[in-house]
Amino acid sequence: MSGGVLRAERQRQGRTLADVAGRAGMSVQHLSDVERGRKEASSEMLAAATGSLGLSLAEYARRCATTMGAAGAAPTGPVLLAA
Repeated sequence: MSGGVLRAERQRQGRTLADVAGRAGMSVQHLSDVERGRKEASSEMLAAATGSLGLSLAEYARRCATTMGAAGAAPTGPVLLAA
């Protein structure tokens, strides 16, 4: 779900994978894999990706939580709590 939040915001802004990945300092393939849920982003890469989209990590975490709640998903592992 967290990758979907990144993808939704990128698409809402009408930006390409190449644009966001370039600004974040990551490869297009890595960002694509993160968006599709094939790879987990490190905290540094996540901060770079959200920053390139103009999102704070707190806003990103809020959107992830909202998405999970709307889908009725219950976490099965560690949960990130952000202030």
